[in-house]
Order: sequence, then C-alpha cells, then structure tokens
Amino acid sequence: MTQEQAEKSVMTGRLVVVRHGQTDWNKAGRMQGSSDIPLNDRGREQAHEAGRALAEQNEFWNYLGASPLSRAQETARIIGEHVGLSEIETVPGVIERAYGDAEGQTLTFEDSRHPQDLFAGVEPEGDVYRRGVATLKDLVLEHPGENLLVVSHGTLIRRVLLATTPGDWTEHVPNATPIEVDIEGLFAWDPEQLVLD
Repeated sequence: MTQEQAEKSVMTGRLVVVRHGQTDWNKAGRMQGSSDIPLNDRGREQAHEAGRALAEQNEFWNYLGASPLSRAQETARIIGEHVGLSEIETVPGVIERAYGDAEGQTLTFEDSRHPQDLFAGVEPEGDVYRRGVATLKDLVLEHPGENLLVVSHGTLIRRVLLATTPGDWTEHVPNATPIEVDIEGLFAWDPEQLVLD
C-alpha cells in the first residue's frame, strides 16, 4: 500500500468522542480533573442514552476506547452493551487535564478557564492539546478505515475539537453526547500554530 493509499484509507473511517456521564462533582460544579469520581445514577442513564443513539445510527462500530478513570470506563462499558463491543481499550492519553490543587473546588466559569493562574499543579493547557490530538491520531492510524468510539472528558474533548473540528467549542461539552471529530482536521493540525489565550 502506498503512502497515499494509506492516508486515504485512514480518512474513510469515523472517530466519535463521548464525554463520560454525569458525576456528583459535575452536578455540584466541582473541578474533577484526574480525581477518580464515579458516575452517579443520572450519569448511567446518560450513558445508556448515548449507547442507544449510537446503536441507532446503523453503524458498525469497530473499536471502543476510554480514559483510565472509572467514570469514563463505566460510560464506555454501558455504551458497549448497546453497540455490541465488550472489549474496552484503556487509553491513557485521553485522561482529563490534571487540575492539581483546583480539583474538588467550585470555581466561577472565568476562573475555571484559567485555573493555572490560581492553583498549583495544573497541567499546562498546551500539553492537553498536544497529547489529545496525538493520541487520537495514533488510534486512527492503528485502525485505518474503522469506526472508532472513544470516551473521554470535557476539557480534553473541547481542546481536541478546538484544534481539529470546525465550529465553536469554547463553552461546554455535554455529558454523554457523541461528537464526531474531523479526521482530516486531526491530521492537518499543526501544534506549532497553537495560540493560548
């Protein structure tokens, strides 16, 4: 297979990301980050809703991956029940941004956009962009032409969408809502062009 054929094959698949279902910290407006907070009952209902919606697309899903955190793993397991995928690959690169000392705090929307200015131990925003895009790009390359589902987290998904997918992704990524990632945008994104506000 030539390089051109390989690239064309990659572009024929789909990549859909899903934020995990609701947790009690989501409900309370607390910063979660890498804290391992489980789904609540509403979050499980949302995961079932997402799974049914994905199954109704009459799409054959080839792959299911998830962040190592339990809220993402459980969301993926529930979605997998609906789309016929019982095997879930743990994907460390799509874990949520680490918010350090901000985790567990309730912040204003403005403060939540720049937690590194207020708290220690916050993962640099540029690193979140780079690892999110690189990890998803690697998955697409490993599964050329396949339909991939990846369960991740709000901040990471938002950064990936800002980098790769047309539209305004500056606000909130809803819990357990499937969102298509533009695979061409994934491969076109240049980390050297990253400008942080």
